[in-house]
Amino acid sequence: MTRDLTKTATFAALHFTVGFAVTYAFTGSVAIATGVALVEPAVNTVVFFFHERAWRTADRKAQRGADTVTLGGHAHGF
Repeated sequence: MTRDLTKTATFAALHFTVGFAVTYAFTGSVAIATGVALVEPAVNTVVFFFHERAWRTADRKAQRGADTVTLGGHAHGF
């Protein structure tokens, strides 16, 4: 969980920086760039956290599936 939170925090910082820079380049407005850079990355950061958790869960399920053999329609773990 700590790794997920650290990764999410660094992602948020990068996303904020990019969001601000791109919006400022298009609008020339610090106020608009700040607003967009705060809202959009905040939402994406939360989505990213759950995206990472979902991938980790899928990886675990895939690993368990690799350790299971189906015989006669029934799964047997080895």
